[in-house]
Amino acid sequence: MVNASPGYTLPVWVTAAACAAVQALQRAEAGPAAAFEGLQTLELLEPPGLRQVPVEAAAPIGPGRALGISRCDPGAGLDLTRGLAVWVVACWIQPPPAGGSCFVLEAGEGVGVHGATGDLCASAYARALLETNLRPLVGAGRAVCLRLVLPEGRALALRTSNAAFGVVDGLALIGTQAEVQHSAAPDQLQACLAALAARTATAGFNGDLVLVIGENGLDLAPSLGLPAGLLLKVGNWLGPVLVAAAEAGVRRLLLFGYHGKLIKLAGGIFHTHHHLADGRAEVLTALAALEGLSGEALGRLHGAATVEAALSELVAVDPALAQRLERRIAAAIEQRSMAYLARYGSFPMCVGAALFDRRRQLRVCGPQGQELLEAFRHPLG
Repeated sequence: MVNASPGYTLPVWVTAAACAAVQALQRAEAGPAAAFEGLQTLELLEPPGLRQVPVEAAAPIGPGRALGISRCDPGAGLDLTRGLAVWVVACWIQPPPAGGSCFVLEAGEGVGVHGATGDLCASAYARALLETNLRPLVGAGRAVCLRLVLPEGRALALRTSNAAFGVVDGLALIGTQAEVQHSAAPDQLQACLAALAARTATAGFNGDLVLVIGENGLDLAPSLGLPAGLLLKVGNWLGPVLVAAAEAGVRRLLLFGYHGKLIKLAGGIFHTHHHLADGRAEVLTALAALEGLSGEALGRLHGAATVEAALSELVAVDPALAQRLERRIAAAIEQRSMAYLARYGSFPMCVGAALFDRRRQLRVCGPQGQELLEAFRHPLG
């Protein structure tokens, strides 16, 4: 057994609080003798293995209801979830839900939901983590309702890009692994390079790769037909990873990400963390000017709050121009990526770009991106 160490994503802290709440329900049924334990032993799945995760409190809060509380510790580096309180209210439900799951999730205050459906926004990893750790506690033939509350979640969500992906009212549980990967930190680059080296060294590697920017992209890509075996999540260190991919033998590489992020590459910015460089408005308006936009319309484009808002406003005024501009952005991303590679050597790697929007819809592909997307979706053989 390895003791807990900081650096866990939000789904881990939710699972710890949920397990503590279920155990509090069980203690209430058994009587007052059992004491609350401050550590929860969890199977983290990604990476596999048991870890002990601290929980602040757990207790019954009324007939058939119990509360578990944990507090996020994302480890070193900048992370807005640091110190975030996680509350999970648990109660038994009968009959168990369809599909055989041992739990049902409800979104309380501060928990992000999909704006279009109202469904709680949780990744496949978050749900699998809950299922794996709750199943032994809940037992056969029973199920538990978990109401999640993040008291500061609504305010913190305003500092994220959640709204850009249609998530409203709070923070989403979109982690795909247990340990926090700090996208601007050098160790995150090293982790990505190590994963790239491992991927390209496998016997079945055929030279194809999809670099996915961010958790939303990683969650969205499979639904668009991109095989999971091609996907590699990359943080903000896109330039070094591009070069490393070419050196490792990648021949066809697709960049898949949110257009409000990837547009930086069209301006030659290959470390995309906003603390180091932005320039999105300047890149957008420069490319728009090349498409013929001028005067007040160009000024409004520059003054928009986000790239998403700027493009949406342009679509409303001149859809044809907006479409041409988006195609130019995608093509510029491809061109600047190839120019970046050329600074470090002569490589036979081609780079394509596929961009999605806040509705998690594929928005536009560059000329190479369209070819690669179709090839990766429908591999030969």
